[in-house]
Parts: sequence; structure tokens; C-alpha cells
Amino acid sequence: MASPKKLSATEVAALVGDLMDMDRGEMVDGNIEVRPFVFGQSDTTLLSDYYALQMVNERFCRLARNVFLPMLRMQPRVSSFPPELRSFEDYRSGQDNFVSITNSRIEELRGNKLVVLPPDFISLLTDAYYGGTIKNMRQTRTEFTASEGRVIEIICTRINDALQLAWRDLVALSFTITSHEENMQFAQFVDAEDMVVVCSFVVQLPGTDPATFDVIYPLQTLKPIATQLRSRMQSDFVDDDHSWRDRLERAILEVPLGITARLCEPEIPLRQLMQLRAGDVVPVTLSETVDVLVEGQKLFTGQAGNLNGQSALRILTTANNPRHV
Repeated sequence: MASPKKLSATEVAALVGDLMDMDRGEMVDGNIEVRPFVFGQSDTTLLSDYYALQMVNERFCRLARNVFLPMLRMQPRVSSFPPELRSFEDYRSGQDNFVSITNSRIEELRGNKLVVLPPDFISLLTDAYYGGTIKNMRQTRTEFTASEGRVIEIICTRINDALQLAWRDLVALSFTITSHEENMQFAQFVDAEDMVVVCSFVVQLPGTDPATFDVIYPLQTLKPIATQLRSRMQSDFVDDDHSWRDRLERAILEVPLGITARLCEPEIPLRQLMQLRAGDVVPVTLSETVDVLVEGQKLFTGQAGNLNGQSALRILTTANNPRHV
């Protein structure tokens, strides 16, 4: 491979001289003026450290596995990229015109959010949902079928439910779907120059390329909770999983425990104990009640007897509550 050509000292001097002579208020072509930048005019420092938003996205990744489970018949691995601050026009120009765009209302923040799904991922989910295999679906078209539209509705509803659970530890939000679009140019979201927070997610699929989708929040919508988003403190709210508690309770109640009835505890001197032989008799005195031990711990007091020809114990009192049972 040929080595790159280096500029000579004369060429470097000529280049520097031209740059010094250039008017700082104009571009190279001399027709377009440079737009001045005023510090503080664009409040992009709001996203300086959205630690809590990253935690929300991490929780959403765990919950999103169940979103795609009914479609793929498996739990894929979902991971997130760090949130990115961009203008909406910049984001829109980097996307294909034909995508699935779902607009949802966030009533608590008086704003909206977008869920952007690529058409290839929608086709893959639809084909797998109706019994097909998980494979790349490369197609050139400009609209979704009715079946794909139904899959988009199911996926976006479940994504909103997962986002609601992911946000709940930070702030209670609800997401209501308001509209669907298939062309990025027709997305009625925010003005082109407005800043948006882009949260991108990757879905790892077996035997095929990973799929990506985006969740977009307007920066203006997140400003009322900017303090919470910068906070590294998480709430203590914990949702009770009743099914897990029921399974744990059933498992604990099935644990086998040994029960022993202590009829008496005679005491004899060590000298007599050492002289005991087979056939010797140790006199004991039986009381009317016996101690009932569970794994060596006294829990009950009972009375020995028989029932239907078998030895039995009748529980009289408990160790914690000596009242008669």
C-alpha cells in the first residue's frame, strides 16, 4: 500500500497563510455566514449525568425480555446504549423514512414519547409469532401488512407496560398510545430543532443479526424531573410478587421435621452408669405429661396414649403459649 503524501514546508506555509487571511465571519465559499453560538442558549447540560435514566433503561432491559417472549418463543438478551442528546432533525435524518413510529402520551409530564421499530425487526417478529423461524427479513416496501400492524400494537403496548414498571421506582408514569405512523417525515412529535433524548436498545437474537429499536423522550418533557434523573438515590419501593411468595410458602411447608416425645429423663450417678450391664433395670417415674420436641426444640406438651391400637400423643399446651390447647 502506498504511503500517504506529506505536505512540504512551502505547502504548509501557504495553507496556514490562506487560513489566516480567511474572513472569520464567512464560510469558505463566502456566501453563507457562520451562525454565532451563545453559551447557555442551548441547555444541553441537562443531560450531563442522567444516572437515574440509565438505571431505568437497565431495568427496562430486564423487563423487555418478556415483551418479545411470546413472539420469539424465547427470552432474548436485551441491552441498552447510554442515552444520547440530539436534535430531532438530526435523529430523523439518520433514519429510513419507512419505520414503525408509535407516539404515546405521558400525562404526568405533559409530554410524549416515541417508540421507533425498524421494519425488518417487525417482519421477523411477525414471522416468528405465526410459527416461522427467527431469521433476517430483508424486504423493500412502503407499508406494513395487517398482521404486522397487529404485532406492532401488541409490542408497543407491552413496551409501554415495561417502561411503566421500569420508571415506577423513580417516578410514577403512565404511557397511553395516541397514534401510529409509518413515515419518519410525517411524525408529529416536536419541532425539528428541538432536543430529544434517544435511548437505543439492542435485542440479541440466535443465529441472526441483532435488532435495535429506540425510545425517544423530548428534552423539554424530562426537565420537570431533571433533579430525580441526576440523583443516584433509588426509592425503597418494592413490589410484592405474590406468586413467588406463594411458591416459597408451599416449599417451606413441605420441609420434613422430626418430632420426638420425651417421656422421662432419669438421673443416675456416673459410678452406677459405668456398672450397667445388659438386663439391668433403671427405675423411672413417668409423669402424666410428656415434652414434645421438634428438631430438638421443645414446642409442645402432650399426653401419651393410644388411638386405634397405635401409640399417640395428645397436644395439651405449646411452649410459647402454656394455655391449654
